[in-house]
Amino acid sequence: MAERILVIEDEQRITQFIERGLIYEGYRVEVAYDGRSGLAAARDNPPDLVILDWMLPGLDGLEVCKRLRSATNVPILMLTAKDEVNDRVTGLDAGADDYLVKPFSFDELMARIRALFRRSVPSSRPEVLHFADLKLDTGTHRALRGERPIDLTAKEYELLELFMRNPRQVLTRDVIFDRVWNYDFGGESNIIEVYVRYLRQKTEAEGESRLLHTVRGVGYVLREQ
Repeated sequence: MAERILVIEDEQRITQFIERGLIYEGYRVEVAYDGRSGLAAARDNPPDLVILDWMLPGLDGLEVCKRLRSATNVPILMLTAKDEVNDRVTGLDAGADDYLVKPFSFDELMARIRALFRRSVPSSRPEVLHFADLKLDTGTHRALRGERPIDLTAKEYELLELFMRNPRQVLTRDVIFDRVWNYDFGGESNIIEVYVRYLRQKTEAEGESRLLHTVRGVGYVLREQ
């Protein structure tokens, strides 16, 4: 059966544009025009993916995203006219898996949807990745530094998994953008630096030695001192 996509968007013109295109592509579509009805729709008939507008009447998209993420791992693609890096980071931190700035082309929307569905397919062989005293369980998405649990957001997990699958290898910004975000934020974006800082704060929270290192002018590497 075709995947079902819930579109939570209050602008009727955009909603109709998305709905027609998704139906043409073979998806089942449900539409909600405000945050509260969108949450109710997701609760009553859980979708396979949510397309969520940031600016919604009543309950805004950020709050909807947080509530959805606290209850489900459904992929969330956030739509917004906000295009500053800090806004993108805020949306991703709220639990969104991807971020699309208005106006956008339907081809790009479909590419993001396909990427999210690929990433949401559970691994057939969960494993526990190890580096030094850092552990990452790909089945439960739990991380440990020694015996200390580390709480990770979805994007922090993806970034840490990338590093732990490529230990001691210098990963360039282009590689990280492509593997974690699936698109380019632009050459001047500092989103990678922001998320590396988040991971450092969490993995070094009790004074542990640094494992994520900057290679100036190139990228980042997971290695011991």
